[in-house]
Parts: sequence; C-alpha cells; structure tokens
Amino acid sequence: MRTSEKQLVPGSVVSSRSLAPVCGPPVAVPDSDRLIHLQFRRFAGCPVCNLHLRSMVRRYGEIEAAGVREVVVFHSPAKELRQYAADLPFAVIADPTKRLYAEFGVESARRALLDPRVWPHVLRALLRSTAMLLRGREGLPSPRQPHGRLGLPADVLLAPDGTVLAAKYGEHAYDQWTVDELLELASGAPHSSSARLA
Repeated sequence: MRTSEKQLVPGSVVSSRSLAPVCGPPVAVPDSDRLIHLQFRRFAGCPVCNLHLRSMVRRYGEIEAAGVREVVVFHSPAKELRQYAADLPFAVIADPTKRLYAEFGVESARRALLDPRVWPHVLRALLRSTAMLLRGREGLPSPRQPHGRLGLPADVLLAPDGTVLAAKYGEHAYDQWTVDELLELASGAPHSSSARLA
C-alpha cells in the first residue's frame, strides 16, 4: 500500500551519497560495483528487527554471492546501535534525525504493531530476545525512543547507477523482503561486470 508521495517506485533514481556506518569505513550508496539492498529498520535493540536481521546473517554468503551489499538504517543514535551492530557482517547506519527516512518516504503508523499479521513474529522476537538477554548476549533497548516504536520497515534494491529496481514499504513491523525474495529480485537485476564476479 503506497501512502506517501516520497515513496520510491521502480525506475526512481537515488542520488549518490556516502553514509557513515557505526562501525567500519564509509559506504557509497549506490555502489558502482554491486546492487545495494537498503533496509530501513526501527530502533536499536528492536526485537522484531533483530529477528529479521539474524535471518539475513545466516544467509549472508548467498546474499554476497548474488552481488548484493546490505546497508541497514536505524533511527537510533550511533552510540546505542554499536552494541547491536558489532557482530553484523554488513553496514549499519544511524539516522537519529530520520533524515533518510523522510527522504525515502519511510513512515510510522499504529498498524506497525496492531496489525494481527505481526503478532506471531512479535512473540517469536520477544522469546528470542529474552533468551539472548538471559545469556548476556544482548542488552535491553533504551526505554526512551525519541521516534517511538511504531516505525514501519522498508526495503529498496538499487542498481549500481542508483536506479530503484524494486521497493517494498511494509504494512506492519515484520513486513519486509525475505532472503529468498531478495535473492529472486537480485537474480533478475542488471549487474555490473564486477558484481557478477562477486
């Protein structure tokens, strides 16, 4: 469901920029050698986001082999994100002012958590996060979230020239591309010669 004039559609073009991850060197978006899968998530420590990102981590080798670079944006400060991003194999970007969210038309809505389709995922996410917390492998998210807890996810697949190949704006907090969906989109996308060799 497209609700914002700013939301991207296939054929839109994203201007070049350099983003600074919370760990590691700057990331060029778009990337002249690879596809970029730009993900917009919620806040640092969000159990639902962590559940989804772990599915990406498990299959990260397949994603890289498909010539895709993962870039994940959160609307939390870098200081809060670092503890969650340290063991992730992809770039994690802090956007505490939600400048990128506004630019890409990524929204918040009550349906993020009120949509019944998200409830099974919320339960799984809370069980996983509780287990990780008890093992001392994750901390609790900050109780204060300046931009709230009702963010909706978004996925954008960018060609090396910045053209949007596909975009998905979630209808609830766990409505995003699966790894299989991402790989299928990437398989039909135009790649640069170096991306094909990745």
